[in-house]
Amino acid sequence: MARLPRGWAAWLGRRLGDLAFVVVAPRRRVALSNLERALPGVAAAERRRICRASFQHLGLMFVELCTALSRPLERTLEGITVDGLHHLRNAVETHGRALVLTAHLGNWELLAVAHRLSGFPLSVVVRPLDAPWLDAVADRLRRKTGIELIDKRGALRPVLGALQRGRLVGILMDQNAGRREGIFVSFFGWPASTSRSIAVLALRTGTPVVPIFIYRQDLGRHRMVIHPALPVDTKADDGDPVAELTQRCTTSIEDAIGAAPEQWLWLHNRWRTRPPAESRIAP
Repeated sequence: MARLPRGWAAWLGRRLGDLAFVVVAPRRRVALSNLERALPGVAAAERRRICRASFQHLGLMFVELCTALSRPLERTLEGITVDGLHHLRNAVETHGRALVLTAHLGNWELLAVAHRLSGFPLSVVVRPLDAPWLDAVADRLRRKTGIELIDKRGALRPVLGALQRGRLVGILMDQNAGRREGIFVSFFGWPASTSRSIAVLALRTGTPVVPIFIYRQDLGRHRMVIHPALPVDTKADDGDPVAELTQRCTTSIEDAIGAAPEQWLWLHNRWRTRPPAESRIAP
């Protein structure tokens, strides 16, 4: 697959996504339901187009990961541009470390490769992907890049150790969290159970949170966008600094998705855990 000409590889990736869109009906229904919840003002036909494009995006992602595994990482890096690198450098130079906030957006697995462009060592908190075929390929690429992998289960001590060693610690914070580990904040105007881990770590250790997202521009061509560090305020207006920072992290992810909705993982049941009293939160 990695040896195919770019045009053929792109065609194959999209067709793999189309096949999944048709065959994996339960995930398609979840994705369409999520889109209806998040984008109620968008016509049903357009939501279906975004849904299908998001499946095609996963097919393209699979092709790109195969290509990245089959050639030197330097070749993959040639296709990645970086915007805002000074924001990350400022955070690390000031605090000696940083928490990287990101999401399942664009080809997020290539962030493991792109971190080499920053010059800082990276640790990533991971859990297995819902698609075993994609998870196997992604795991091989992560290990090839030399990043430190931290299992989400029992991650606190390894994460604190990585921060003490001056590393970047990447956390994907756009998936549903259970009631025990999550806190409800607004995501596209609806209460979504969200991990409070990055907010707790930032507030307890004084580590800045730097939002970083990656977008596909073409097959094998990506743009990594680094945003200014989010302010960490231990005295929030509502009296709960963890909730306030978690909301700002979630809003950052929401804005990033809005820039390329076809490249987000809509097939994940993001709003699965519901609050005791179901109600819509005004944007």
